[in-house]
Parts: sequence; C-alpha cells; structure tokens
Amino acid sequence: MTATKHILATDLDGTLVGDPQGLQQLLDFYQQQTYDVTLIYITGRYYDSALSLIRQENLPIPDLLVTDVGTSIFSGNSFTKDLEWADLMHDNWMPEKIEEIADSIHGLTKQPLPLENRRSYFVEDPQPVEELKNKLQSSSVPHKLIFSGGRDVDVLPPKSGKGQALQFILKKYRIEDAKLLVAGDSGNDLEMLTLGFPSVIVGNAQPELLESPEHPQIFRATRHCAGGIHEAWMHFHGE
Repeated sequence: MTATKHILATDLDGTLVGDPQGLQQLLDFYQQQTYDVTLIYITGRYYDSALSLIRQENLPIPDLLVTDVGTSIFSGNSFTKDLEWADLMHDNWMPEKIEEIADSIHGLTKQPLPLENRRSYFVEDPQPVEELKNKLQSSSVPHKLIFSGGRDVDVLPPKSGKGQALQFILKKYRIEDAKLLVAGDSGNDLEMLTLGFPSVIVGNAQPELLESPEHPQIFRATRHCAGGIHEAWMHFHGE
C-alpha cells in the first residue's frame, strides 16, 4: 500500500456493481495499463454480505475492504481486521441509548442486520429522520447520522463514516502522491466524495448526490455504475 501510485476507492452497489458490461470494460482497461490500480471497496454492506457480493459478481479481491458505512476496515487477501480503527469506533459509542431513542420514534423500522458499530433503520418518509436527529442532539448522544436513498438511516460512531475511514487509510499507509479516484452513488458516499480528492458521482446516482453542489474535483458521469468510473478515470487520470 505504501508504494501504490494509483487507487480506486469505490462504493459497491450501484457504483462498481450494477452494469456487468461496464464493469468488464473497466477491469479490462485497468488490466491493459502499465500500472497497477490499488482497490479499496467502501460499502454500506456488513462484512459477510460484502464478501458474498464480491464472490457473486466475481470482483477482484480488494487491497482493503471497508464495510458497514465506514465502521470496519479489513486488509489483505485474508481480510485482517484493522484493530486500531476498531478501537476508535468504541470512543463515545452509545448503541443502547441510540436504540432507546429510536424505539420512541414512530416510523423507524430497525434493519435486521448483524450489526456492531452501527444502528440502521428504514423509513418511508423523512419526518422520523428529523425527529431522530433532534432527539439525539438534545440528548447529547455522540453520533454520526446518515440518510441515503430516501429510506436508509444509519447512526454510526462519531469518528466513523466512509470519508473518515478513507482518510484513516491514507494516513496510516502514508499515501500522499497517488492518483486517486473516489466513486459513489448515494448519500452515504457524500462524505468521501467531498474530501477534495478526484471523485465521481456515477450517472445513476441517488437524488441526494445529483442535487449536491458542483465542485471542480467532483466529476458527474453520464454513464452508470462502473462505466461512470471509467469515464471519470479518463477525465482525471487519462494518459
């Protein structure tokens, strides 16, 4: 990782995955280059679900796998858990208090997931999300709340998130001059897309990203999923 010169840090569902033809074109393009591309998958899926998707879609094994909206990091072919990051997730993490508050709000449906460092819910409209935000703030519960896709609500440890995880990785491995592309399609990707690195909002992105402010480092692809990543890679790093 410390010697890497090209990096793709990408969400999975709806970003790298979703258009098989575009994905194959992207992978073929990377295979033809004279350089290697380090892969970092940063997904909202939990660990076992992420591995299942990697197998199902026959994706390349990433150098680093970030799961659960940036609350867990795994490295290498054996997916060794990063214990330093895991320790950070325990700082000021109050899952029982979060659950207590969420249980008092009508319209929040708990997601049936094997969760440790997140509490996740479904909603049918934004009103319960605002109520949850207000109650967490008034109760002084440290947290990070992410609302994406118009239905998914994630309450995370305050030091977590896809952007925070990516910054941790870059600092830990002392990556400073690599050609990086960050890719995403929904609200839980916004944090990492707005770090100031070359980034792409793929053409099929959710409205919360399509409506986000313009920025010179954020490329808005016309192609969907991996095709949009390919389009953005040529825009930023085409040689």
